[in-house]
Amino acid sequence: MNTYRQDQLLQCIAGSLDDTNAGVNTFFLIYAASLVFFMQAGFAMLCAGSVRIKNLQNTMLKNLLDACGASIGFYTIGYAFAWGGSYSEDGTSFLGTTNFFLMDVEQKAFWLFQFAFAATSATIVAGTLAERCQMMAYLLYSTALTAFIYPVIVHAIWNKNGFLSSFNVNPLLGIGVIDFAGSICVHITGGLTALIAAFVLGPRKGRFYIDNAGKRKANEFPGHSVALKVLGVLILWVSCAAGI
Repeated sequence: MNTYRQDQLLQCIAGSLDDTNAGVNTFFLIYAASLVFFMQAGFAMLCAGSVRIKNLQNTMLKNLLDACGASIGFYTIGYAFAWGGSYSEDGTSFLGTTNFFLMDVEQKAFWLFQFAFAATSATIVAGTLAERCQMMAYLLYSTALTAFIYPVIVHAIWNKNGFLSSFNVNPLLGIGVIDFAGSICVHITGGLTALIAAFVLGPRKGRFYIDNAGKRKANEFPGHSVALKVLGVLILWVSCAAGI
């Protein structure tokens, strides 16, 4: 075999390997995104079992609105703020400035993967707001969280142009912030949002009362289904364990 044919064969093999690698990467991105998004079902079942039956429909709709609001917010501007390019001279920026409405985004599977995390960050708050929040307010919250609040944190820590990122040219304190499995971007963001929401909204109506001795006591508001709570926990276990 002459040198020319050898070069052609090597180019064909290299091209095939590149295509295969791209296909495998896309498959695993979609696979991981599916597992993360499946956590929505786990949170929904956990919330459903933990509330009183009269509020079941309301709670289920809120969990559905998480995905709807997150898709709107993250598709329009959230992804751009989190992962869009930066025009800053020193390589550090507060927000991304490109890829709004997914313009010029070639890897849509990466958007799907990041969207699943954004929606998870929003749905963490669902249990905190159960039985005490209006639908429109909840939809606006989930959209705002995934369109601006969450993307700002993601850009700061995960994006190479973020001022806290360990991948920055000049990382903070020489090392930057390393976020393992979304412990900061996803869990702390959702947890702090839930804490603020609980403080603003206060307890559920009728949750506490003053007894004859003048002491504040709590009424029991038991969830209506232990089976749904267990199902939700098992779904979350499967999603987390398989994803790791």
